[in-house]
This record gives sequence, structure tokens and C-alpha cells, in this order.
Amino acid sequence: MDITLSQCFIAVDDHDKAISFYRDVLGLEVRNDVGFEGMRWVTVGAPAQPDVNIVLEPPLADPNASAADKQAMAELMAKGLLRGVIFATQDCDATFERISAAGGEVLQEPVDQPYGVRDCAFRDPAGNLLRFTQPLRK
Repeated sequence: MDITLSQCFIAVDDHDKAISFYRDVLGLEVRNDVGFEGMRWVTVGAPAQPDVNIVLEPPLADPNASAADKQAMAELMAKGLLRGVIFATQDCDATFERISAAGGEVLQEPVDQPYGVRDCAFRDPAGNLLRFTQPLRK
């Protein structure tokens, strides 16, 4: 079996803020921006990985969701308890400095992990966890 990653989804509550962060701060390209039934989906991805997409989706992409479900989703987002993404980088420290300088919300400064990577962590404007990892040289 030969499988590869095609897409992953991240819930965002403000697509314009998300685009500014993912495009302008992280350097991803905007590949698609689609509206449907009052909702919006934006696809972004790394130029070096044209076959891998991150879809920035509405927090609750269901027009029939109850008010209680919408409130529960908003509370989870506010706490940063939804999806996350781990990005690979060749220079964790430089990536950390660039995102920090752009105002990214720091969760963890670069640190060597016992499982063989150096990584750091941020939250995106919607509260999603983003980690940036670099293999440790042996």
C-alpha cells in the first residue's frame, strides 16, 4: 500500500487573520478560497509541498448545528483544545525568531527533546497548536 498525506483541517474563527498568519508569517501560499452556504474554506500549503494542503475551515462546518454545539466549539477553540499541526524546519531557532518577531503567541521556546528533535510551539490566531520541529544532529 502506498499512501501519502493530502489534506489536514484546522478550524479558524477568522479567515482573514488566519490567512495573514499562515501566508505572511509562515510563508505558506494560499491555494484556494471558497465560499459556500455562508461559510468559507481556505486552502494553504508550503510551496515545496504542492500535494499537501492545510484547509482552514469554519469552526463548525455544519449549517444545521445547534446553538449549544456552536457554543461548545467556540469554547474549545478559545481554550486551544482543537487540532494542531507539526511543521518540519531546517532551523528551529531561526523559525522561532521569525514567528516571534511577527507577534506569534509563544507556547514553548526552542528546546532539545529526548526523542531526537529540537522544537518550539506557537498558537495561531484561532488558538490552534503549531509545533516546528528540527531533527537533532548526531
